[in-house]
Amino acid sequence: MEDQNLRQSNGPEQKAKKRPRFLVRLILFLAAVVVLLGAVAVVVFRDSLNLDSIKRWIHYRTLSISDSGQAESFAYDGSLDDTFAVLDGDLLVCSPNTISLYSGSGTRYVSRSVRMDTPVVDTNGSLAVVYDAGGDELYVLGQRELIWQGEDLSSILSARLNRSGYLTVVTQSSGYRGVVTVYDATYTPLMSVNVSSAFVMDAALSDDGRTLAIITAGQQGGVFESTLSLYAMNTSGSGEFVPDRTLSLGSTVVLETKHTSDQVWTVGDQGLSISDHQGETVSVDWSSLYLKRYTLDGDGFAVALLGRYRAGSQAQLWVVDNRGQTRTLDIHQQVLSVSAAGRYIAVLTGDRLDIYTDTLELYASLDGTQGARSALALEDGCAILLSADTASFYIP
Repeated sequence: MEDQNLRQSNGPEQKAKKRPRFLVRLILFLAAVVVLLGAVAVVVFRDSLNLDSIKRWIHYRTLSISDSGQAESFAYDGSLDDTFAVLDGDLLVCSPNTISLYSGSGTRYVSRSVRMDTPVVDTNGSLAVVYDAGGDELYVLGQRELIWQGEDLSSILSARLNRSGYLTVVTQSSGYRGVVTVYDATYTPLMSVNVSSAFVMDAALSDDGRTLAIITAGQQGGVFESTLSLYAMNTSGSGEFVPDRTLSLGSTVVLETKHTSDQVWTVGDQGLSISDHQGETVSVDWSSLYLKRYTLDGDGFAVALLGRYRAGSQAQLWVVDNRGQTRTLDIHQQVLSVSAAGRYIAVLTGDRLDIYTDTLELYASLDGTQGARSALALEDGCAILLSADTASFYIP
């Protein structure tokens, strides 16, 4: 009798204990289903429901945007002859007299008076270095303000920022054919390489801060040759360091350099070279075509606009990935501007802006851009349109 009473008293308690376990399992099952469906939706609708669209909604929600996606234009201080760049989603305008930084609504956060003959800009996304090519003025901007000004620099040939904010500057110095100085994120000199064997054209520190790439130009057997030299970072001071590896880039004239964590990209008039730190190089040859426009600002790819003839509207847009694989797109209109950022490419023609992904799939388009003469791609898929005296943001 006691055993029966015990079983009867324990029965409801056991059911009460089982019920919460069942609810927990049901909730976990439903949560797993939601996560699975969300993952499938992200894959299926990645072009229309990607993270970039969420970023755009958050970042530009205060702007007044037309049905076409174009925000209200604003006047900038300068002209189309100036140098433009994107700095952390803002528009950077560099003229011989002023460095200005504008938000998407036209608010000017930086207005710095300068004296430069040929302003040049390099950005790493969150920071920008502005310098006077051949001059002695150099400025680093970030967080919507001027954060450092270079001093005691003369005859600046190149200045580049890596992803960590380290700055590499090439200058001329008596007795050498170029001096390359690497500064850390606090702009303290870490390493200075004196080069006397050939003329230094460019230099860039890898994004991981371990390898310095120096591009030189000289003669080999009476023939013009560009050379890539790789140095392990050495903070012992300055001197004529010996490179760990030297690679010939052939007779091409190097126009632009980019150094990722493990690859050096060089664009030349005759082609593109991608070299790793072990000395392996893949090359893309376009010596039979005219190089009209190019950019290395994409994430893991290069873009070149090439044509059979120097003039004319017939051209091909080439996109080259980090393995040297190439995709092409025929273009039958006069291209005014080509720009890249993140995984996007902005191509501006006489009356239209097209934004492609790095696989050359059309992502967004804007008609009626007759007044625009240049376009800058942003990492979130947006673009900045520039006319003679105004700028506007396009948000797909």
